Amino acid sequence: MENFTVVLDAGHGGFNPGAVYEGRQEKDDVLNLTLAVGEILRQNGINVVYTRTDDIYESPYQKAQEANQAGADYFVSIHRNSSPYPNQYSGVETLVYNRYSEAVRLAENINGQLENVGFINQGVNERKNLVVLRDTYMPAVLVEVGFINTDADNYLFDTKFQESARAIADGILGTLFS
Repeated sequence: MENFTVVLDAGHGGFNPGAVYEGRQEKDDVLNLTLAVGEILRQNGINVVYTRTDDIYESPYQKAQEANQAGADYFVSIHRNSSPYPNQYSGVETLVYNRYSEAVRLAENINGQLENVGFINQGVNERKNLVVLRDTYMPAVLVEVGFINTDADNYLFDTKFQESARAIADGILGTLFS
């Protein structure tokens, strides 16, 4: 079996909470989810490198450089989305640097798995200005796991937490082994 390395990035951290809604902080949700995804990947023989395992902040540039130095096969940054008004939007969206790249297959696989958990699939979108997508040498995605300011998405995130972690891991594994 090939020895794959995946860098998992829990977005934000430290002084940067990310999106906040009713006391809930994105940095906490995504750290817990990232660690759960990593554990599933490790159980499946994947070498996992984390950009953070506790509440610290590193710049997006630092995260991209760590991934490059690790020689990773894929980079997966995990986030929660937010909108101007509570309960305005719902669903999962995955961002890629280039919609015609290898990263799109990974993004589509992750979105499809999260859709099976119950999230609305908002698709894959191109984002040229995100450092973690632009400056990584390997295919990279940024997964927005529901809207932190949408009650239905938080309900899914909380009640189907392990299923969501499994869905992201299965999306990655399905890409690695296809």
